[in-house]
Amino acid sequence: MGNRVISGVRSYLELTKPGIVVWLLITAFCAMVVGYRGFPPLHVILFTLLGLGLSAGGAHAVNMWYDRDIDRIMQRTQKRPVVTGRIAPERALVFGIVLGAVSFVGLGVLVNWLTAAASLSGYLFYVFVYTMWLKRRTAQNIVIGGAAGAFPPIVGWAGATGHLGLAPGLMFLLIFMWTPPHFWALALYKQDDYKSARIPMMPVVRGPRATKVQSLIYAILSLIVSVSLYLTHTVGSLYLVAAVVLGLAFVLYNLRLLREPPTEQAWAKKTFRFSLIYIAALFVAMVV
Repeated sequence: MGNRVISGVRSYLELTKPGIVVWLLITAFCAMVVGYRGFPPLHVILFTLLGLGLSAGGAHAVNMWYDRDIDRIMQRTQKRPVVTGRIAPERALVFGIVLGAVSFVGLGVLVNWLTAAASLSGYLFYVFVYTMWLKRRTAQNIVIGGAAGAFPPIVGWAGATGHLGLAPGLMFLLIFMWTPPHFWALALYKQDDYKSARIPMMPVVRGPRATKVQSLIYAILSLIVSVSLYLTHTVGSLYLVAAVVLGLAFVLYNLRLLREPPTEQAWAKKTFRFSLIYIAALFVAMVV
C-alpha cells in the first residue's frame, strides 16, 4: 500500500515536469532579489515561488493531457505518466486545472494580485497559445510560445515589489530571445521524434541549416538584450562583464553549431547544455 502511494505521488509529480519548474523558479527568485535590491521577506519568497511552481506545474499537467497522442509516438516522451496509463487523462487535466486555480487565488491573497495575474498569464499562454494553438501548426511555435517561459521574472519582480517596469520587461525579453536557440538545439538532435509525430518544429520544416542560422541570430539578440539590462541601473558592472562573456560564448557555441555538418549532432547537444548554464549563470550574476 505504501509503495502504491509513493508511486502515485511520484507520477503526479512527474506530471508537473519538476526539472523545468526548478529552472523557472531560479529566474523568478533572482528577479525578486534584483527588484527588491536585497532579499525580500521570507514569507514573500516562499509564497511567490510556491505559487509560481504550482502554476507552472499545472500548465505542464494540462500539456501532458493534451499532448498524450503525440507523446505516445515520440521516444523522448513515451514514458510520461498519462501515456503509460499510470494517471488517467481526465485526472491529469483536473489536476492541472486545480493547481492553476490554487496558484492564482493563493498568490492573489498571500502576495498580491499583480503577481497572481502575471502567473496566470504564463499558465494560460502555455496551455492555450503554445500547446493548443501553435505547437502543431507552425514552425514558429517555440518562438512565440517561448514567451510562456519568460513570465517567471515578471512574477518574481511583481511579488517582491508590487509593480513592474523596464528591468523585468528586459528579463522577459532575454528569456524570449534565448528560448529559440535553446530549444532548437534540442530539436536538432531530436528531429526524428518531431518528424514521427508530425510536429512542425523548425529543423523538420526548414531544415538544420536554416534552423542554425536563426539560432545564431537569436543568440546575438540575447547578448544585446542582456547587456541592455545594465542600462537600467538595476544591476552592477560585474553583471555587465558576465553578460558580455557569457553572451559571446553563447554566440560562439551557435556559430560552431552552424559549421557542424547536418549529419552530426555533437554540437547541437553541447549548445543545448550550454544554453542552460548560460541563462542560469546570467540570472545569478544579476543577483551578485
